Amino acid sequence: MSATWAALGQIALLVALLAAVHVPLGAYMARVFTSPRHLRVERAGYRLARVDPDADQRWSTYLLSLLGFSLASVLLLFGLARLQNHLPLSLGMSPMDPAGAWNTAVSFVTNTNWQWYSGEQAAGHLLQMAGLVVQNFVSAAVGIAVVVALIRGFARSGADGRVGNFWSDLMRSTVRILLPIAVIGAVLLVVTGVIQNLAGPTEVTTLAGGTQSVLGGPVASQESIKLLGTNGGGFFNANSAHPFENPTPISNLFQIFLILLIPSALPRTFGIMVGDKRQGHAILGAMATLWVAAVGLLTWAEMAAPGAVPQLVGAASEGKETRFGAAGSALFAAATTGTSTGAVNAMHDSLTAPGGGVTIFNMMLGEVAPGGVGSGLYGMLVLAIVAVFVAGLMVGRTPEYLGKKIGRQEITLVALYVLAVPAIVLLGTAVAIATTAGQAGMQEAGSHGLSEVLYAFTSAGNNNGSAFAGLTVSTPFYNTLLGLAMLLGRFVPIALVLALAGRFAGQQTVPAGSGTLPTHRPLFVGLLVAVTLVVVGLTFIPVLALGPIAESLS
Repeated sequence: MSATWAALGQIALLVALLAAVHVPLGAYMARVFTSPRHLRVERAGYRLARVDPDADQRWSTYLLSLLGFSLASVLLLFGLARLQNHLPLSLGMSPMDPAGAWNTAVSFVTNTNWQWYSGEQAAGHLLQMAGLVVQNFVSAAVGIAVVVALIRGFARSGADGRVGNFWSDLMRSTVRILLPIAVIGAVLLVVTGVIQNLAGPTEVTTLAGGTQSVLGGPVASQESIKLLGTNGGGFFNANSAHPFENPTPISNLFQIFLILLIPSALPRTFGIMVGDKRQGHAILGAMATLWVAAVGLLTWAEMAAPGAVPQLVGAASEGKETRFGAAGSALFAAATTGTSTGAVNAMHDSLTAPGGGVTIFNMMLGEVAPGGVGSGLYGMLVLAIVAVFVAGLMVGRTPEYLGKKIGRQEITLVALYVLAVPAIVLLGTAVAIATTAGQAGMQEAGSHGLSEVLYAFTSAGNNNGSAFAGLTVSTPFYNTLLGLAMLLGRFVPIALVLALAGRFAGQQTVPAGSGTLPTHRPLFVGLLVAVTLVVVGLTFIPVLALGPIAESLS
């Protein structure tokens, strides 16, 4: 009973902290993207890049700017990974092989932070700081920029497909939002015991009298932005289960707070920018409903410990840190898979069968509860369009959302968005299961082996980055195939969202009439939650039945 009350208290405190910052942070971000003023440091950046931040771009130009920036980022990070043995602060690390460097570059540029390697054995301090941390900032900023462009599409009327300026949105997201919060977060993490230095390996004496090599490094600064930007890549192989990254229950709760901070505040930004805060409340309500359900199911699964072995030993303790316990591990797992973070403080491969199923299902939802930085909100807005379209069919009216008509071209873009990531996930899983190279990486046979592969491609396609660690992915086959899944899973949906933003921005806003579906009431929130679950259910239930569901029933 005491463990149950401790779990509830932890969740209540987290919700209270998020509620306290929701209004001021959401309003601040809205001001950031509507202010005509550029900061001095931003103007210097624009001059250096030779771009005009006041040029209002059509959606296609916005997309080309985004893709060009991302391509340059992939090439730069690939080069750093391949040449790190020639760089200072390499700590004697060898260069990554071509397939591994490709996977790492794509992973961090797409905000996935999938790690096939052990951080303390493969990445020196310069690669960590100048490569991985920089991408933690700008990949998160890209996600915010895309959702801001979509919001402008809803807010503007007859704008000829113009959705803002990518370079301005990227710079403002980084300089005004991510950087200041990350600095404060890093300082607070140091206070809780997370290390921050430039030390190399140190030989220490263990309690058993032996010796062990312990690596130091700039951990707190990387930890802060990896969580705030819903990135997830750990400085150490154990990620947030490592005591240098996450030493205490207090640091654990603060890290979960950082994961959820911006995604939970962006609906407020959305409501302000479209001129109706109630719309933001409705989106947040749908996100919160799905998140609470995931937290409840995961906490029950890990604390009730279903399964023969957990029942015999009295707890599902495998793969968990005792300093966090089952409740702290479940809450972290729900937050990291409900967003696109992918950081872990427990091994998801060791979760109970229903608990592991919940983490996979969270990602299959499209990570919209509350989702990644930017990507969660634009994913939920696309599902809101689906909900409005379904409701319009029921009453025989042309569907409208926020004064914008949803016609054939708009719903085609939405349908392609909904189908894109499931196609990537299911095709990738099928290729891995059907080939000798894919089967060679599976630690387990049967339903759990399928779950390992399914989790990997669900994580890569949805740009999450967490894994069922039983799958061996440090091979050219998985590095290449998962890299393609991350690349397509990131930029195909972004292209469709920006095209949708351009379509809406070019429309004239239609005033609400007597037959307009109110999209700010509890009825619509319920419809949105139902549509989200049905879309995922129709797509993924068959493969889930063969994997985690079959394992749970056995």
